Amino acid sequence: MAPKVLPHDAPLSLEQLRVSRKPLRDIKEEYENSLTRLDRLAVWITEKVGTMGFCLAIFVWTVGWTGYNIAATKITSLHWKPFDPFPAFVAYLLISNVIQILLMPLIMVGQNIQGRHSELRGENDFEVNCKAEKEIEVILMHLERQQDLLTQIVKAQGLKLDEALNIPTYNPPPRPNETPDKSEPADADGNAATMLPKRAE
Repeated sequence: MAPKVLPHDAPLSLEQLRVSRKPLRDIKEEYENSLTRLDRLAVWITEKVGTMGFCLAIFVWTVGWTGYNIAATKITSLHWKPFDPFPAFVAYLLISNVIQILLMPLIMVGQNIQGRHSELRGENDFEVNCKAEKEIEVILMHLERQQDLLTQIVKAQGLKLDEALNIPTYNPPPRPNETPDKSEPADADGNAATMLPKRAE
């Protein structure tokens, strides 16, 4: 019986796989090149506002502002002149409201820009996963083809698959202080003989 002929559509080689796949992308460089000056300013403000340093600065400013004006209003013996009298704190409320009004849209703009960066990273991760999946499929196709080739070689040698899978084991010669294993026949030199599978007649 003639051996089975393999199909001509062989899996991709390593060189073909390298040519077919897309080049790797530097997401960080693409993201930084797409930013304008205003975008960079919004991202910088967003990053600085979301830190403990900014929170401590607001806390120190609030305590210093209100503390000085309360002391200057209540303790007349200090002879301090309050620039924002207690308890209204009109200037403090105006400045804090202006800061909030300016920071809210800037923070939202910065978060949207950072969200675009996250989307680019997600797209790049998806492309990398697709490349890895394709490479794994090519590897599996190569393994399957090699298995078919080995099966054909075994059949061409006139051996059965069960006999080919029964690989003989090699037993090293015994050491001087050891006795040879009696479970297997030994040759003239005292080495354990191994049985090779016979070809089918």
